[in-house]
Formats: sequence, C-alpha cells, structure tokens
Amino acid sequence: MAEASIAFYATVLPKISQTPSQIQRRLSYSTKQQRNPIRCSTSTASNETSTFTTNEKVPWGCDVDSLENASALQKWLSDSGLPQQKMGIKRVEVGERGLVALKNIRKGEKLLFVPPSLVISTDSEWSCPEACAVLKRNFVPDWPLLATYLISEASAKESSRWSNYISALPRQPYSLLYWTQSELDKYLVASQVRERAIERINDVTGTYNDLRLRIFSKYPHLFPEEVFNMETFKWSFGILFSRLVRLPSMDGKVALVPWADMLNHSCEVDTCLDYDKSSKGIVFTTDRPYQPGEQVFISYGKKSNGELLLSYGFVPKEGTNPSDSVELSLAIKKSDKCYKEKSEALRKFGLPTVQRFPLRITGWPLELMAFAYLVVSPPKMIRQFEEMAEAASNKEASKKDIRYPEIEEMALQFILDTCESSISKYTKFLEDSGSLDLDVTSPKQINRKLFLKQLAMDLCNSERRILFRSQYILRRRLRDMRSGELRALRILDGFKKLFK
Repeated sequence: MAEASIAFYATVLPKISQTPSQIQRRLSYSTKQQRNPIRCSTSTASNETSTFTTNEKVPWGCDVDSLENASALQKWLSDSGLPQQKMGIKRVEVGERGLVALKNIRKGEKLLFVPPSLVISTDSEWSCPEACAVLKRNFVPDWPLLATYLISEASAKESSRWSNYISALPRQPYSLLYWTQSELDKYLVASQVRERAIERINDVTGTYNDLRLRIFSKYPHLFPEEVFNMETFKWSFGILFSRLVRLPSMDGKVALVPWADMLNHSCEVDTCLDYDKSSKGIVFTTDRPYQPGEQVFISYGKKSNGELLLSYGFVPKEGTNPSDSVELSLAIKKSDKCYKEKSEALRKFGLPTVQRFPLRITGWPLELMAFAYLVVSPPKMIRQFEEMAEAASNKEASKKDIRYPEIEEMALQFILDTCESSISKYTKFLEDSGSLDLDVTSPKQINRKLFLKQLAMDLCNSERRILFRSQYILRRRLRDMRSGELRALRILDGFKKLFK
C-alpha cells in the first residue's frame, strides 16, 4: 500500500560520532537548503559491515492489504483520544487499503484531528528509557533515532503503547529498499532512479553499521543483535520513508501520524497534512467533496513518478502526474582541454563534474543550460567558467538566464545528444522487457517479478515520454536557429552581390 509521507528530498545526515555543535551546524544548513533533509550517513567501516542480502519479513506488522488489525487500531485510537471519524479503513482499488468516506464530506472540510499525544516523534516516550538515554547521549540524529525507536517499540510487543499501531503497519513496506541489486540492475537499467535507489540502500546500510559499531555492540543488553539487525532496520527505514511527515506548523517537526498514514496519494489532490493550532490536532482540508464509499486522498507532495516509486513503491498512470520529471545526467569529460579549470570553477560552488537535472514536460531548469554552456565552452572563454558554474549551482541571489550566443547551438546540441542517448536506453529496455527471465519456482516470486517488471515499465514509459517531449523542443529550437543562420547568410550573400 502506498501511504503518506511528505519526507523525501535527501541530504546527508551527520555521523553519529560528531559533537553536538557539528551536528547542529550540519542539520541547520540542511534544513535551509532542502525541503526535507532525510538521507542517512554512509559508513566507511570495516569489513564486518552488514548489507541487504535477504528479503525476510520482520516478526511484527501485517500483510500490506490486510484489515485484520484495522478494527483494533481504530478502537485503540478512539480510546486514546482520537475524535469520531468520517472515514474508515477499507480495501480499495488504489493502494490496497485506505481511508474511505463513511458520510458525506464537503469541499473545504477539515478531517482527522489526530492529537499530538498520538503522534510518534523524537520526543515520544520509550518503553526502554535506558536505550533512549544512550542514543541521545551519543547525539543520534532524528532519522536513525526514530528508526531505532520503531524497532524497540515493536520488539516490546503488547507492553508498548504503540503495539496496536505497529500491528497494523505493513510487515514488508513497498520500498526500493527491498529490491535486490540484480532487480535494480535488470528493471531500472535505463532510469536514474536506479542510482538514487543504490545511494539510499548504501546510506541506510551505512547508518546501521555506524550504530552497530559505535553503540549497539557496546550495549548488547539494550540492543541485542537478534532484534536490532539489518533486516529490522530495513523495515523501520522503509516505514519512515513511506510514512514520516514534516509538519510546517510545528516548526518542521518530523513525525509518524497513526491513522493519517492510511491515506493514499492522488496526483489530482493538493492538500497535505499539518498541525492545526485552533483544534490542536493533525488535520488536512479537503479540496473536493466525497460521497459515502469514496476513497479519500491527500497529496504526498509534488514528486516525480521516480520519487514516488523510490519512497512509496508505486508509479502513477502515465500522463496523470503534473509534477513528473526525469533526471538527465550531464558530465564534463576528463578529456576536455579545460577539465581542470572547469572542475575548479564547479568545486568553488560545491558542484561535482557530473550533475543530474530534472526535465519536465514544460521544459528544464536554467541550471541545466548553464551547465551545458560550461561543458561545451572552449578555452578562450575561461574567464566565463566561474559565471557559468555559479549559474549552474543555483546559489545566486536571483536566477539569471545567462546566454552565450556563440556557443548556444553547441550547448543545445549537447543536451539533445544526451537526451537521445537516454531515449535509446529506455527504448531498448522496453523492447527487451518481454524477454526478461521470469523463470522462478515460487508462484509468489513469479508474482513479485511480474509486479516489479510492471512498475519498471510504467516508470520507463512515463520518463521516456518526457524525454521525447524535450527532444522535440530541442530539435525545433536547433532547426529554427539553423534556418535563421541560413537566412542571414543568404541576405549577406545578396548584399555582396548588390555591392559588386
């Protein structure tokens, strides 16, 4: 089931061995630069590090489409202070289970009203206070802290106040964290989402290894390996990536909101979760009416299909997501005569020589064009390298649409060539997808392979559609530019003949 989260965009979390001042500086910078800083730290630990090698399920939670624990969850929430609801958990066509209107719901109506006492955050009380004290004494950042908290409370079973909530969570979240390396290589070979998924898996693995080596191994009585291991961390991070929300009206606090996280996403809806000061609860305001029996939706944010697959494990239908985009990777080659000078100009603004830029149906960012100018610029333009790098970094006070007419055609042709190279990869995957090896012995695994393959094909079709549109725009601009140059040459020839 694809469930609500506003948290996705990633920055690197600090190593847990850093001092409080180092952590605070890193986190404050990340908050200013990124909407939702969530990426975990990558470990460079010894050979004893753990990696994702299995797909075993954790001993808690339920199947993603199960309603077995829904009634117990609803009763516990009501007994714990959740007001009477106009929605109930049902099996649904979009998302397997979701919240469905039980009564008529008006447009502009506030729903949920989940009190802060039913929200899981870094301030939540632990069933094992000693474990909490150790983690906070070591300045563990929010995301690893919450991931460890989930595992600790899940292992406490009925003695945890969250047992009814955890029992209703999916035993295996829909997340690319559960894709194997061979599945990523096979199904996402054409998409940049593959690289993003590998980065995320490595980051989560590194975070667990840091915790294990620096804290868990020193306090085995608080963090036994049979409970706090790679498999349970994969589960807890999968839950966080798909359900954690950022609440703007609570100073950007990140939290899990039981009941609210049963709402599914719709690209046609703009409303999001937030704290309502007047009612003192977590709410959302409907932007359309609902009839009894209709599924109620919220927005997980303006995310591309690739981002939705990465965190939530689903891809909207092609052409239905107005926020969809595809990443185009551009690079300065080491064979460039000015590679050293260009890389130094980029480094000054914190950029590597390989950059990924989002292409949308409506066009591409100014930063992409600036980077393309830098890639194709000749040695005689060395004085402009820094200006191009600054424009590509988006660190200017105001965005400038810089233009270099003498190399504009080369820059556009470079972007077109990169687009067409990507299109050929997508086309090859889609043409070969019918011949992918699905010969596995387990029927469930056959279903899994077909499911992953379908997700990959849906993603590739939506991303290739954007690339085709960009290809059309680039070809038209280059044609117009070249026909204009040809007209200018003809006029010049005419003047020459006239003067002769």
